[in-house]
Amino acid sequence: MTSSTKTLRVLVVDDHELTRCTLQLALSLQACIGYVEVATNGKEAIAKVNKHNPDVVVMDLHMPVMDGWTASSVIKTQYPHVKIVAYSAADGGKSQAISNGAVIDAFCDKGACTRSLIEAIKSVA
Repeated sequence: MTSSTKTLRVLVVDDHELTRCTLQLALSLQACIGYVEVATNGKEAIAKVNKHNPDVVVMDLHMPVMDGWTASSVIKTQYPHVKIVAYSAADGGKSQAISNGAVIDAFCDKGACTRSLIEAIKSVA
């Protein structure tokens, strides 16, 4: 991404309020990110993608109402240009994300530092 490239629009999807709010704040402080929206589950994520057309979705994989796998599949079917970064602490999440590469563009473990997530977002954008 060059300095002449437009800033990214990011959607953070996580059922834990502290995670959502912390990521929204941390990402909004990045020069390359101009807009951060949040959603609490996969169903809400699909509605927010329809409304806000983000460039990148940071998607928790295990949530109530609709999980991240299902939501990612729906989003990729309707909006194949939207990039999805799976963000999960689940055991085996990374290997599942790699094997489901058609719907997940990158994976970041929740135990990783914020910089790792930002780099994952930049790498898919």
